[in-house]
Amino acid sequence: MKLQLLLLVFLLANFCKAQNSEPLSKIIEAYDQINQPDTSQLWPDLSESKLAEKYLALKSVAQDLQKVENNQLSTSHQINKDLLELIIEDQLFHLQFESHLFPLNSEGGFLTGILYRLQYYRINSEENFQKYVAILRALPDHLKMRKAQMQQGQKLGKSSPKLVVNNCIKLMEQTLATKTKDSFFLDPVQGNVTQKEVVIEVLVQEVLPAYRDFCQFLKGEYLRNAPENIGISEITGGKKFYEQRTRFFTTFDITPQEVFDIGQREVKRIRAEMQQIIDDLGFEGSFAEFIEFLRTDEQFYAKTPKELLKEAAWITKRMEGKLPFYFGTLPRMPLTVKPVPAAIAPTYTGGRYSEGSYKRQKAGEYWVNTYKLKSRPLYVLPALSLHEGVPGHHTQIMLAAELEDMPNFRRNTYLSAYGEGWALYTEFLGKEAGIYETPYEDFGRLVYEMWRACRLVVDPGMHYMGWSRQKAFDFMASNTALSIHEVNTEIDRYIGWPGQAVSYKMGELKIKELRKLAEEKLRADFDIRAFHDLILANGSIPLNTLERLVKAWLRE
Repeated sequence: MKLQLLLLVFLLANFCKAQNSEPLSKIIEAYDQINQPDTSQLWPDLSESKLAEKYLALKSVAQDLQKVENNQLSTSHQINKDLLELIIEDQLFHLQFESHLFPLNSEGGFLTGILYRLQYYRINSEENFQKYVAILRALPDHLKMRKAQMQQGQKLGKSSPKLVVNNCIKLMEQTLATKTKDSFFLDPVQGNVTQKEVVIEVLVQEVLPAYRDFCQFLKGEYLRNAPENIGISEITGGKKFYEQRTRFFTTFDITPQEVFDIGQREVKRIRAEMQQIIDDLGFEGSFAEFIEFLRTDEQFYAKTPKELLKEAAWITKRMEGKLPFYFGTLPRMPLTVKPVPAAIAPTYTGGRYSEGSYKRQKAGEYWVNTYKLKSRPLYVLPALSLHEGVPGHHTQIMLAAELEDMPNFRRNTYLSAYGEGWALYTEFLGKEAGIYETPYEDFGRLVYEMWRACRLVVDPGMHYMGWSRQKAFDFMASNTALSIHEVNTEIDRYIGWPGQAVSYKMGELKIKELRKLAEEKLRADFDIRAFHDLILANGSIPLNTLERLVKAWLRE
């Protein structure tokens, strides 16, 4: 009788939760409808009327969302509500701030987005091909629209700084200097001579002239009127912009000053660990001299791009062999290692993950930057491979892609604090797994951790506290063994993407904190596989939501 009563209570509670979830389900449907791609548009419609319409629609959804009571929602719907609140607040802020008026960053911004979209376009029918040609023919008008909006942005005091503009000019000049037959625009039609001829004609007559015109706009009017100062706080409303970016990218209610202070503490702690390795190696010299040794000794650098790629692939395969010890559930999608595309490599970071897709017949790709080999030290390659490949981004993103019964907005959302925090945590996990085989590779792991800790200092330093680029460069160069080229490209990336850089370390600190809590509570019952499966069980979620889930798991 007692068991029957408990079962009745359980069923009744879940029935009530299911009933209460109906309004949320309708809200999610409304949100997905607002963000549904307009198939009639070959490029995004960023007209004022369209953006105003979207703002009002999102505002209505946000108001409805506030009326939904948390305590009656299922766990899955609580996650849905938490995430939806975060991303709607962010979208409303961007629409109100008119962020589309300054769409560049140090890696190209929307210009790099064009490359990503077209390079991986799949042509498997005549209809697909004709659509691709139509997309190319519509690109000149898209560039004209972007140009008009950027001109409006400068009139309102909202513009990318000169440094970012110059980086984008370099990317465009490289695209224009590439021989037409080698252009990334031709990647989708490489196997068909007839289609290739059609695309080349469109490129020569329409696309490349539009690219030249936009490049001239950047080199002339836009660069001339761009601000010298690098910090986002220098533009109209920039202080509030950075405060919001800090909250969004960390998914915490935290201030830039608090982030800065945490960074200073982490830099001090990691520096002590780095010094211990130097002492253990018996190196006779200062910290700066050891860094110079790492940056200049030939033993730490690959001689050819293929050598660098092979080493990255070998590290990845070694870690794959250890995954079953640390995870109960792994993704089905395979992972491959490829070089960063040449069109973006000069200003690109040392590595990046490009997610796989069964629909597009594409494996997960761990990109390794083979440009300027003297700036790609082998001692950081294990940490980079764990972060971008397995068990970092590939494992996390592809497991999320395989989740069922998930709303579209969750499938299409990536939170840096969660995703980058997880990837940085896996660099630490590699030490437990025995991936770092030499003291230099372990030092390389600390170099990467220090790099992320420095971000907590230099990002708010530049964007909120008035630091110059040189001050930020000196701080990072003196505390990490990153190559000078990488320090430069990283500092430029932070200048062009305010706030994002602080997400990595803040996310990693939270995951480590939750693991420590679980180990202390469960003691001998702690199961590393179960913990990792829980962290990855729901895709990209806010960190306060993750903390709530871990604490509920511990109670159970």
